[in-house]
Amino acid sequence: MTTRRGVLRGIAATGAAAPFASLAVTPAEAKTNGVQTGFDVLHAGGYQQLKGQKVGMVANPTAVVRDLTHEVDVMHGSGAVDLVAVFGPEHGFRGSAQAGGSEGSYKDPRTQIPVYDAYAKSVAQISGDFTKAGIDTVVFDIQDAGARFYTYIWTMYDCMQAASLAGKRFVVLDRPNPLGGVQATGPVMHPEYTSGVGKQAISEQHGMTVGELALLFDGEFLGGKVKPQVIKMRGWRRGTFFDQTGLPWVMPSPNMPTLDTAIVYPGLGLFEALTISEGRGTTRPFEIVGAPFLDWHYADALNALNLPGVRFREMYFVPTFSKWANQNCAGVQVTVTDRRRFDSIRTAIAMIVTAKKLYPKDFAWRESAPPYWIDKLTGSDLVRKGVDGGATTDEIVASWQSELARFRAQRARYLLYR
Repeated sequence: MTTRRGVLRGIAATGAAAPFASLAVTPAEAKTNGVQTGFDVLHAGGYQQLKGQKVGMVANPTAVVRDLTHEVDVMHGSGAVDLVAVFGPEHGFRGSAQAGGSEGSYKDPRTQIPVYDAYAKSVAQISGDFTKAGIDTVVFDIQDAGARFYTYIWTMYDCMQAASLAGKRFVVLDRPNPLGGVQATGPVMHPEYTSGVGKQAISEQHGMTVGELALLFDGEFLGGKVKPQVIKMRGWRRGTFFDQTGLPWVMPSPNMPTLDTAIVYPGLGLFEALTISEGRGTTRPFEIVGAPFLDWHYADALNALNLPGVRFREMYFVPTFSKWANQNCAGVQVTVTDRRRFDSIRTAIAMIVTAKKLYPKDFAWRESAPPYWIDKLTGSDLVRKGVDGGATTDEIVASWQSELARFRAQRARYLLYR
């Protein structure tokens, strides 16, 4: 029986045009064709960095080439990479699981490569899976959304530690920061509030690529033990939003459908910690917030603030799942009018402060006692205590500026792109 892999090898042997030959573009071509990801660069170089290695890939549906074929399928079909295992993060390798879930461990039907579940496992367990899989090199390629509480960067962090423990090499195929990565903003994680949505002291919107984060994690938190190899992008510059790269947008997770979602997410993600819906169960999660106890006054009050780069549309909706499922909610749709002036985190703080002021009897954090989810998301109790104490938006934002300045100085040492 002829296999898919055999067919692709046959094409290469006969000299016919390979299905993915278009990936091998030169730097000059990249200037007109868009950004080359780390995988594009790896592929164009004939996978030289992986020669003679048994490879395990940490990936999800975002690891695609320009024609939207998954990189695992490309490498498996090429015959040039000895790809022996795949490791799936939250939502799973093929991306079918909802928030807080994964697909488990199984054999991938398309490639017959074993898939290991890497989500919510300890470093020791992941290290054991690396050893069991018989790999020499761990390759990470997942599109991040630019926010500290988006869990893929912590899967990378855990896998880096696991690779060090198991004596494996670690390679990162870099991808753009979809928000442009110009600067870090928001509060910095405090050690006593670490969790699966924030394991080290970085800011809420970190402004880094996954490759830059890997270098920072190793240099600042892992004692330089991992020494990750980052295969850099070509053609990406800071300040370039994802839709300016020429790369296809693939949903990084089920509730991150568009770049618009990602732009608001570092701030609007904080609504997960309130009894106000963050729009899960609608077609525009994180761009829509609301609850049965809100009304039209909310939109009017928010627009009266004249926050830069954003407007609020009065809106009514019925979530199909999650908070307030199947109940009529009033609220707002957040519309970004100027990306470069918009500050997602400051906007979200203003929205929370306003909700507390207008609806004091109904406003509530999701938990009634510590540990509060808002503290885990923001990295400390500064925001919660500020809101509960009646502080203004400016006062709350000012409360984290000194620690943010320290992180920005630290971050600058690891930036790979101008």
